[in-house]
Amino acid sequence: MIQQITEGVKISIQSHFESSFYDGKDLRFRFNYNIEIENNNPHPVKLISRKWTILDALNKIDTIKGEGVVGKQPVIRPFKSYRYNSDCALKGPMGSMKGVYKMLRLSDNQEFEVTIPNFRLCADFAQN
Repeated sequence: MIQQITEGVKISIQSHFESSFYDGKDLRFRFNYNIEIENNNPHPVKLISRKWTILDALNKIDTIKGEGVVGKQPVIRPFKSYRYNSDCALKGPMGSMKGVYKMLRLSDNQEFEVTIPNFRLCADFAQN
């Protein structure tokens, strides 16, 4: 499990290889990741947006930006957490992801960024 704390918000990530498939012309590798966002602050925070940087083993870099996560902009109460899972497909059997969540501190309406730590994506057959 990969973990990092930024401004009292702890991000924990677990990832695993799901499957390989053809998208019509290319072989793709699907990875699933589970994320827990834990608010260790005495005030609620709201997740506003996300920005992902995805590195494929073929050195292709994608940047994905969007509002919230999985269609939601959750409010995370003090000392509570929010969990979600999602997936991504890569052209190669290995890669990595990292990013940033933009959060809103509801006690003073101040925005701040929380680092999503870099984590590996690796198909089972590609591991040593």
